[in-house]
This record gives sequence, structure tokens and C-alpha cells, in this order.
Amino acid sequence: MAISVQNLIKERKYPFIFSLLALILITSLLLTKTQSPIAFTLGLVQSRSQSTSPSPPPLVQIFPTSNPGPGQPPPVHDPLSWSLCNGAVAADYIPCLDNFKAIKALKSRRHMERKERHCPERSPRCLVPLPRGYRVPVPWPKSRDMIWFDNVPHPKLVEYKKDQNWVRKSGEYLVFPGGGTQFKDGVTHYIEFIEKTLPVIEWGKRTRVILDVGCGVASFGGYLLDKDVITMSFAPKDEHEAQIQLALERGIPATLSVIGTQKLPFPDNVYDLIHCARCRVPWESDGGKPLVELNRILRPGGFFVWSATPVYLNDERHQTIWNSMVALTESICWKVVAKGVDSSGIGLVIYKKPVSSSCYETRKDNIPPMCDQNNGQNISWYTPLDSCLAPLPVDGMGNSYSWPAPWPKRLNSKPPHLSAERDAEEIFYEDTEHWSALVLDVYLEGLAINWSSVRNVMDMNAGYGG
Repeated sequence: MAISVQNLIKERKYPFIFSLLALILITSLLLTKTQSPIAFTLGLVQSRSQSTSPSPPPLVQIFPTSNPGPGQPPPVHDPLSWSLCNGAVAADYIPCLDNFKAIKALKSRRHMERKERHCPERSPRCLVPLPRGYRVPVPWPKSRDMIWFDNVPHPKLVEYKKDQNWVRKSGEYLVFPGGGTQFKDGVTHYIEFIEKTLPVIEWGKRTRVILDVGCGVASFGGYLLDKDVITMSFAPKDEHEAQIQLALERGIPATLSVIGTQKLPFPDNVYDLIHCARCRVPWESDGGKPLVELNRILRPGGFFVWSATPVYLNDERHQTIWNSMVALTESICWKVVAKGVDSSGIGLVIYKKPVSSSCYETRKDNIPPMCDQNNGQNISWYTPLDSCLAPLPVDGMGNSYSWPAPWPKRLNSKPPHLSAERDAEEIFYEDTEHWSALVLDVYLEGLAINWSSVRNVMDMNAGYGG
């Protein structure tokens, strides 16, 4: 397909133009340099920043690149070349989570502060190396069930979870049988059990976008893809290594996060359903702040599926937790809409968030209190958890929030909480049409990319997600 620059400009396909110009510039520069492509490209970015910023920081301390002998001057770092990080944790190094200096200085660790982001003041000046034996990932959809062990060489999780059928090592592969702590009959059976317990969930139609808390290796989200459901899975980087690294290698959306002292990086009222299977979050702790945070991001009328031992075990310890959960969910006006136990003895309870604020106003005790109207909504990055309930949204006529259209009609329909500004709807539809044409004409047809081999993509300026 012939594509002229003039037509691209006329059709406002600026991302492609900028990408093309950047590619031409970098290619021409590479032909004149002797450095490796990666080292030179990164060096180019760094050298540009030096014109307006102070001298570059040294390599991150836990990854020294060399140790000068006694009386020798420290090494001079070439701004156009980067060294590989080294050390025991080099291949898994995440600057904002492995900032051991900041973690050591924490005043408290009672609320998972050590698992939260603590970014270093100076960015590391080394490149994270690939594991030994790394190879091109197993293609999707085969990767959902097996990946190369050498790409994520973490035997601890395999050993620790060997009796729960999460993951097994088989020759050169890590194999994911679809089991788990709560998936004794397999994750497919568990997913069907949830919908059977509450048919109105309607996987892939009414329920399209969900959040899986404490996801492990994210098999729940991986198998929900068969139901046309998009799951954002998250878990902390814990003692069993970064389990979401296995999820991403499998091709399943996931991120490292924790419900500790800060809000999750998601807007208000967005997820159709939130799921927790033995996610080990103490919902009742700190005045119920963790559950209030789920309430913030759960869509009005949305569901919380809690599959945990307090739901179906009757000993004193579990029943104490269950009673605390009953009191807490009632205080935020969540209603139990279903409860069940499957053939394996695993039980779950499903709560529903209200669609209007009327219940909040009729509570006997105003605990947790309503948030101040001036309380910043949709502000979540590095923001402390709320201990108050935000009023539920209404439309321009004062009517209660309406559920989005069923998928796939929902993709191109006006979002329920689109800005009330006069031009917002027109801008939304313009953006949808623009990206539809741009993806079809340029990204799929005009770039030399075999998209069938691409599974995980990060969109760094998503806008409406077009």
C-alpha cells in the first residue's frame, strides 16, 4: 500500500511520521558509529539530556561495574556506552522496588510499605542483562501453558507451589497446568463455577474489564481471555520472586503492585469485577482502608468475588475474620448477592457495590465517613489510601450511573463517565475514528512488523485507549 507523507499529514497520522523520522535519524547515526545499536541508542538519549541537566549520576551502587585498585582513580564513564548491571539480583533488578537504601530507612513496615515503590533519586546507569540461555519466547497461545525455563529461571516458586499445581518444571519448560490454591479442579472449572453461582456476571458481555488481586502466576486472567475478558492481574514482588514476571512471559497482562499505604494507580469506578482468591490481603486492617480502596475503583453495580478460607471454614479464627468482613462490607453498603461451595469444597462469596449514594446517607453510623467533595478524585499515584467513601457518580440529569453497553458494542460507545464538557463526546468519537484508521492503515499495513508474533504491548500514551 503506497503511503505518501502528504497524505499522512493530511490524515493527522503524526505518530507514524515521528516514528519514521526517528528511525531514519537513528539508522543514519548508527552507520557512523562503532558502538553496538543498544549502547549507542541509549547513549544518544543520555547525551541529549546532558545539555540541560547536570552530569550523569554514577552507576547504581548495588551494581558496580569495576573496582579500581588502591591509588587508582575511579573509572570515567563514556556517556555513549552503558555497562551491564551485575550482582546476584541483576537480571531481576527493578529500580523502584529494589531500592534497598530507601527500604532500610522506612519508619514502619506494618502496612507493606517495603513492597511499595521507592524510586531512587538518581536513575541507574546500567542495563539489566538477559538471563543466561535466554531465547525467543514461546509464541501465543502456546505460551499461556508453557514457557522457556531459562527465560525466567526461578526454581523457588516451582518448589514452594509443587503441591498446588500452579507451575511445574518439565525439561526445558515451565508448564502451567491451570491449578492453584483455590483451583483444585482447574481454573476453567473455577471460572465456570463463579458464573454458575451468579449468572448475571456474563463473562465477556456484561463483565469485560476485571482486576485480579494477588494473582500469583495469573492463570485466572489467562484463562478468562477465552471468555473475552481482559484482566489486569497484580501481585507484589515477594519472597517467591516476581510472579508476574512469569505472567508477562506467558503473555498475560500483569503488573507489580500491593495494597499497602497508597492508592492503586487506577481511576475511580472503572472495574466491572474485582477478584481475590486467597490473596492474603487483610481487608479489615487499618479501619478497612484496603477494602475502601477496592470500593473506589469498582464500578457502581460491580462485583467483588472473594474466594478465601473464612468464607467456608468454620473454626474460630476464620469465623472472626468472616464476622469482621460482614461488618465492614455492610458499612460500605455492599450486599451479598451469592455464596456457594463447589465440588472440591472451595467456597466463595460475591458482593455487589451500590449504584447510588442513597444507602450511604441512610446508614446508622457514618463510618467510614463520606469524602469531602473537594477530595481529589481519580488521583492515585503516590496518594495515601482514603478512609472515606466518595459519592457515587451521576449523569448530567442527576440520574444514577448506567452500566456500559455489552461488549463488543461497548468498544465504540460513549463511556458512562466521560467528561461533561461540551466537546468531550465529539472528541471521543473523533479519537476513536482516528485510531481505527491509523491502526488499520499504518500499524497493521504500513510497518514491517509481524503482529502475529507480538503479544504484550505497552501503550505509553493511551488516551481513550483507542
